[in-house]
Formats: sequence, structure tokens, C-alpha cells
Amino acid sequence: MFVFKAAVVGAGTMGGEIAQTIANAEIPVVLKDVEQKFVDAGLEKARSLWQGRVDAGKLEAEELERKLGLITGTTSYDGFGDVDFVIEAVPERMEIKRAVFSELDEVTPGHAILASNTSSLSITEMGEATGRPEQVVGFHFFYPASVMRLIEVIEGEDTSPETTQTATNFAQAIRKMPIRCDEAPGFVVNRILNSSVSELWRFQEESGTDTKEIDRLVSESKAAPMGPFFLADLLGLDTVLHVAEHLQESYGDRFYVHKQMQELVAAGDLGVKTGKGFYEHSS
Repeated sequence: MFVFKAAVVGAGTMGGEIAQTIANAEIPVVLKDVEQKFVDAGLEKARSLWQGRVDAGKLEAEELERKLGLITGTTSYDGFGDVDFVIEAVPERMEIKRAVFSELDEVTPGHAILASNTSSLSITEMGEATGRPEQVVGFHFFYPASVMRLIEVIEGEDTSPETTQTATNFAQAIRKMPIRCDEAPGFVVNRILNSSVSELWRFQEESGTDTKEIDRLVSESKAAPMGPFFLADLLGLDTVLHVAEHLQESYGDRFYVHKQMQELVAAGDLGVKTGKGFYEHSS
């Protein structure tokens, strides 16, 4: 199946970039959130990504406006009646995702594939909230979605081969590199990433080393583009903590949960999106 029109539900940290990535491949996309301010923020994120290319002399201003016109912002499901592929990018909570999938099952055409940008949760459970579990698949982007080429295409227990193949083809159509994997906590990338990062978290708390010093050492060693604590701030501490706790519940204490991160999340300090986490962030 070819994707002629797509949709993204959730215009937060990832949603705006996902919509921009799809529109940049010349595919019309609907961007939905529950409040207009979130939709506006997602659209502004998309505009800023193209504006960067305009400023660099790599894109004409008229082309920016044309591409932005491929994204339709909305707070309702009115534009979902003819979509072929929907990507859910709402907060990483199963009850929220199941509610969204149940709604999508009602408002999208019968052939539409319903995909989740989840980083670790069960695709099978989400599919059970619909009448088409064979058409539910994981479609996990990496931050920043406009730059990172990898997408995990995750098969739930009920996902059909046809759905997996369509998702794989769509990833290639939007110029991404898909890797297919079966459903398992953390899938491929987060299971590997958190296995190493959790050891840095464990070391920091056992040694008392300053978090910024660890980030500096990791960056200077070129083991990663940035340190684990700054990265967590970028991704959202609530999301990172949820994944860490999920992996510890699934695989045991070889996956560590950082206690200071738990305290920051409890205080509402979630990183860049709230202005404060392990670092202070200006708006």
C-alpha cells in the first residue's frame, strides 16, 4: 500500500519534527493535538527546521511556505477520514496510547495503518484497543527526528506482514533507514542505549561525580555526541525515566534507575520542555 496522506497525533517534542519530515518528502500530513497552542508549537518547529535551510541558502523562502502548506494543524479528527498512515506520538503512558488508538480506529478509513512512536511499550497492547490489531505497528523515530535516519519498525503479536512491509516502505519514502524487530521491552536501540547509560547513572550516584563532569568526559571522549544527562534533558526526563523504569521491571537490576532523575520528575522539572532538569534551559 502506498501512503498518499499521513497524520501525526501529538505535536510535542517529536510530533512537529515527524510532521516536518513527512512533508519534506512531499506527503501531505495532518498534525493534531488537544490544544491549539501545542499545534502551533509543532507547526513553528516545522517552520524553524526549514527556516534553517533558508538561512543557509539551501532553500527558497517560497519553497518553505509551500512545504509548510503540506502540514495541516488541527485539534480535531476532521481531517483523518482519508489518511493512509497515522503515527501516534503522545506521552509514553499505555492508558493514553490505548485511548488514542481506540479513537483512531473509529475516525480513520479501514485500510489505514495505525503506528506508534513508542520507545518501549507493547504494540500488542495498543492493537488490542482497536478492531484492527493486524494493522497496528511500532514506528519509532529518534531525536531529533528531522536529522536521525533510523526508524524502528516493531511488530506486535498481531501485526501482519503486509503492515510491516508498508511501514518499512513508508520509512524509506520519507528518507529514513528502517530496521525491523519483534516486540520486546526497549526494542533494539533503547535496550542497548539504556544498558550502557544506566551504568553511567549508577557510577554517578555511587561516586558522587558531578553530572556535568560526566557529560563533559563523555563528549570529549567522542563516545557519544553529548553526555547522558544533557541528552535526558533534551528528550524529556519523564519519558527517559519511564523507559528506564520499564526496562528495570522487565530485565531486573542490570538496568539502573537514576534517583535524582526520579526526584526531578516528581518536582515537575522535566528538562528542556520545562526549562529545568539536570541543567537550566533558557526559553
